Amino acid sequence: MLRIDWIPARPVLAAALAGLLVHGTAMAQPGPAQGGPAQPPAAAAAPAAKPAAPAADPIVARVDGRDVHQSDVMALAEGLPENVHGAPSAQLYPMLLDQLIDGQALVILARKAGLDKDPIVARQMQEAADRALQTALLSRDVGPSITEQTVRARYDQDVAGKPGVEEVHASQILVPTEAEAKKIIVDLKRGGDFEAVAKKHASGPGGAQGGDLGFFRKDQIVPEFANAAFAMKAGEISQNPVHTQFGWHVIKVMERRTAAPQSFEQAHEVLRQKMIQEGVQKIVAQARADVKVEKFNLDGSTVRPTDGAQPPPATAK
Repeated sequence: MLRIDWIPARPVLAAALAGLLVHGTAMAQPGPAQGGPAQPPAAAAAPAAKPAAPAADPIVARVDGRDVHQSDVMALAEGLPENVHGAPSAQLYPMLLDQLIDGQALVILARKAGLDKDPIVARQMQEAADRALQTALLSRDVGPSITEQTVRARYDQDVAGKPGVEEVHASQILVPTEAEAKKIIVDLKRGGDFEAVAKKHASGPGGAQGGDLGFFRKDQIVPEFANAAFAMKAGEISQNPVHTQFGWHVIKVMERRTAAPQSFEQAHEVLRQKMIQEGVQKIVAQARADVKVEKFNLDGSTVRPTDGAQPPPATAK
């Protein structure tokens, strides 16, 4: 799944560099001569022609005929670390420009050496071009729909005004075998201290804290554990061990509560990422619907219905 910053903030550094470039262009214009005899006014001079408007993306360097544009400098500036953004633009611009020139010189040298014809390099270049196209398509078709207004509308629809989510505060004792878990349950029924036993068997999350897992929602933990914990009352210990992929759990529910709905600020990033994923999935589905897909086995052979079949179990002798 592509991870794209759909609403990039415009870096201050890039704006400052743009101002520097415009200012530098203006400073480069010839001005009136200093000193010397005054020139007489021109008689009946025709109106001066308006100066040509600056190019939208001016060329700032040329390397063996390959142009380096202002936008290339801006793109490089956006990738600089935050701690560099405070440096004077007049110092950064020459360094960024030299870095771009160095890069172009290396590309020219690599092409002269025929590296672009190397199969591995050619594949990497194609993959980079493919990724650029994927990013451009998703940014064009998904990005504009992810705004503060649409995220707010999604919050109002999915979160605001809805009842709070139920949460459970629970502790656990996690052991590797069912027999050990059953023995612990018997010991607890005889008056054993849950926290002390959990610390003794500190093999899972919260073990060092007496097995305390804190509050959690039902969708935040594995289903087997969640179903057992949310079916219990506060103060209750599970009567039977609960088996999950992590081992055998003895559960104690400490508290139950209904949490208040999240504020817009709290839910913002989760909702935004969810909307991005939904938008990407929609575009991917549309793209796949318009193409013919053929799948083959890893060795390139044609897929057969029996390829995934499992052999029958061996019969006991």
